[in-house]
Amino acid sequence: MAVLLTEAAAVHVASSLKKRGKGIGIRLGVKASGCSGLSYKLEFVDQAAESDQVFEAHGVKIVVDDNSLVYLDGTELDWVKEGLNEGFKFNNPNVKDSCGCGESFNVK
Repeated sequence: MAVLLTEAAAVHVASSLKKRGKGIGIRLGVKASGCSGLSYKLEFVDQAAESDQVFEAHGVKIVVDDNSLVYLDGTELDWVKEGLNEGFKFNNPNVKDSCGCGESFNVK
């Protein structure tokens, strides 16, 4: 099981952590939300719990709790710029479909 960061995402996270002045990486999780059932949850993490899974890509740590990992295994987190917009893009092979607004998803 694994969660990956692209180099662009890792550069963005590392820069954000530096500006923040603390933290070991980011926590990626899922929560019940939206019309399709699940949505992504991202936050800085200062310390991983014993039950967390910790992955590292391009020098940045991604922390995932065991409950979320079932839905996130194989996910690649990318940082994309499209015109004036920029943000994280989740390439999750487990997603069956998502709602029209793109805020929530469900899995196979």
